[in-house]
Amino acid sequence: MPTEPADGHDAAAWSPLDSDGWYAARNATTALRDALVRAGLEKDFPYLRAELNAFGHGLVELGRVSPDTAERLAELLRLALAHGFTRDRHFDAHSVEEQKGRA
Repeated sequence: MPTEPADGHDAAAWSPLDSDGWYAARNATTALRDALVRAGLEKDFPYLRAELNAFGHGLVELGRVSPDTAERLAELLRLALAHGFTRDRHFDAHSVEEQKGRA
C-alpha cells in the first residue's frame, strides 16, 4: 500500500528503545540517581524515572518530594553554586578535589 513506511517498520511496533530521546532521558536519570545516592537522598525521590512524551522527547520525572527533601536539594544546589558550578561546567569528583586543593 502507498501509506506503508518505506523502511518496513510498522508504527504499532515502535519501541522507546528505538528513540534517542529515551536514551538521553535514561542517561540523565542515571546521572541524577548517582548524585542523589552520593548525597544520601536516594530514598527521597521514589518517583525518579526516565520517560518519553507523546512526541518522543525524553523527560526525567522527578515526582513529588517532601518539603524537607526540597530544602535539602535546594541546599545542595546552593553549595554547588557557591563552589563554582555553572551550567557550562560539569561538576564531578575531580572538580571537588580541585576546590579542596584551593582552600
